[in-house]
Amino acid sequence: MTLYTALWASRDWEKTVNDPEPPYQEKTFVGAQEVPIFAWVAIPENPRGTIIGTYGITGSLENQWFLRILGRKAFAKGYAVVLFDWRAHGKTALLSPTLTSDGLYEGEDFIQIAAQAKAMGCPAKFWFTGFSLGGQLALWAIKAVNERSEVRGQGSGEMPSAGSTQAEQNLTRLSYKDIGGAAVICPSLDSNRSLSYLVKDPLGKYLEQAIAKELKRLAWRIYAAHPDAIDPAAIERANSIWGFDNELVIERLGFPSVEAYYEASSGLKILPSLHKPTLIIYAEDDPMFDPAIVPDLLSSCDRNPNIDLILTPHGGHVGYYSSKQCQAQAGDPDPWWAWNRVLEWCQIRSEERVASG
Repeated sequence: MTLYTALWASRDWEKTVNDPEPPYQEKTFVGAQEVPIFAWVAIPENPRGTIIGTYGITGSLENQWFLRILGRKAFAKGYAVVLFDWRAHGKTALLSPTLTSDGLYEGEDFIQIAAQAKAMGCPAKFWFTGFSLGGQLALWAIKAVNERSEVRGQGSGEMPSAGSTQAEQNLTRLSYKDIGGAAVICPSLDSNRSLSYLVKDPLGKYLEQAIAKELKRLAWRIYAAHPDAIDPAAIERANSIWGFDNELVIERLGFPSVEAYYEASSGLKILPSLHKPTLIIYAEDDPMFDPAIVPDLLSSCDRNPNIDLILTPHGGHVGYYSSKQCQAQAGDPDPWWAWNRVLEWCQIRSEERVASG
């Protein structure tokens, strides 16, 4: 499923979706630490809510077709859509040399984007989404919402902010109740275990090498745009995912080791404390992640009634490409089973919130 989606379904994905590309406008938001974040924004007439999403470990808005499928489907259903290049990716990397933090700061980026999108006319509820590593970022966004709500008291008033920049003023107009929740597909949850598993697995080691090459290309693009901000010798040494983080990321973030960084940014450990509705779609046969994570995922979700877990025996890594029979059973208009469940869930959760006042 993973290989089919990546190698074959990616070639003709536009033929599988009846909905057209939304009329995106380019927008640069101001994220945490005043990092500029490049995004596409589309607002339909009478929008019912807003979907804010990003993609996985490598890529850009231009080539992340799986995310663009979500944009088409969400816009067609009446949602405003904000898709963004996260830190060190796409046009965001051209705007700033700030490197990735696997959620530690990207979670706050989601909130800042929501506040500024609201000022543009994107309405609540705001739903955060992503897949693979982008899914981990969206989970950290809900963690950031938790932390902000605890400053004022959960559910009360606006998101707290100290300062007078336009971005901070916008943040004071975003309330805790404006955030609907998060819906993620095959999120990264424990990088320490999964990366160790990946490099030892016969198929996984080739996936790791392919991702490492893309990360290296990403680093060179940042160097080309910001030559004074990144050491080319360090880029040369970064020949693996672990090497990328070791050479380029952890020192800037203040971590003594890659392992400490992965432990701090783990998505798994924050699941029991998420206060907002959260949907996690996860496949037991995901080749990117250590299967030993599954029991811990189940345990973490069982302890938190805010989390809806759809755990499937099959689906691969961000695969979930459904047959005609499966589409008929689910009542889906296309083969993108996971995105259909995400949008279905957002609608149900929105209606529940309206019904409960």
